Amino acid sequence: QVQLVESGGGLVQPGGSLRLSCAASGISVSLSFVGWYRQAPGKQREMVARIFSNGHINYADFVKGRFTISRHDAENTVDLQMNSLNSEDTAVYYCNLNGQRKIYWGQGTQVTVSS
Repeated sequence: QVQLVESGGGLVQPGGSLRLSCAASGISVSLSFVGWYRQAPGKQREMVARIFSNGHINYADFVKGRFTISRHDAENTVDLQMNSLNSEDTAVYYCNLNGQRKIYWGQGTQVTVSS
């Protein structure tokens, strides 16, 4: 059974940093296409960053230069380092994995940027 568990969310002040982690079980992240998405209240879920099995990475324009996605094959995790956070980054962040011809989602982790 495939499971994705996100961690690392929380409350941070504007300009601060957080590191999210997505731990996968039942499937290898190195053989999958893994992404981070977010959904703010009243808005649609949107892609933040994603990493392909070959290591290729895409970022949404609104996070370029601030967020970094990384994959750690030995730990079977995919992390999202978020710097220079602002109030518009407040959302529930979800891990998404495409593998074995299926799509999986984690339960989400709340990120709140506020002073």
